Amino acid sequence: MKRFSWRVMLGFMFVSSFLLLQGLNAQYVAAGKCRACHLPQTKSWEQTRMSKAFELLKPGVSADVKRAHSLDPDKDYTHDSNCLSCHVTGYGQAGGFVSLEKTPNLVGVQCEACHGPGAGYLKPEMMSLQNKEYKRSELVATGLVVPTAATCQQCHNKKSPFFKPFDFSTRVHEGTHVHEPLKYKHD
Repeated sequence: MKRFSWRVMLGFMFVSSFLLLQGLNAQYVAAGKCRACHLPQTKSWEQTRMSKAFELLKPGVSADVKRAHSLDPDKDYTHDSNCLSCHVTGYGQAGGFVSLEKTPNLVGVQCEACHGPGAGYLKPEMMSLQNKEYKRSELVATGLVVPTAATCQQCHNKKSPFFKPFDFSTRVHEGTHVHEPLKYKHD
């Protein structure tokens, strides 16, 4: 019996370690991958300020707003790590935004900025047209983030020069993307 218990324990430790490493090595796939199946959400998101967040870092863009918040309107903030962490997707994380030259497909606050790196859950056996009735809990186990107030408050907080009090229950329906029911059953 003891031998069996140790085997079970070792197996559990191996699987747990593997899953942890999978999460640590999660890669970003960019909004184009999400668009293939979530077209209404992507089209809606493309009209938001979140999709254009990187543009705001460029010199001369929104000059009056920058001035009103004591920022230099002529400065190029596109390489400023304090700004990039909230104006691009995955900055400072494995597989995330590095620079406009190296990872132009990750500019702006894209799907994965709120829902987590997609490589883990955007697989044929997970969230795909081959598996239309996937289980949300399985996706969460592979890295999908179901956004909460804490997700948004990573950027919408007092560290931001543009901070305004943030009410998640209101804002989740304004300025993100349409929240239409998904076509297939998932839970």
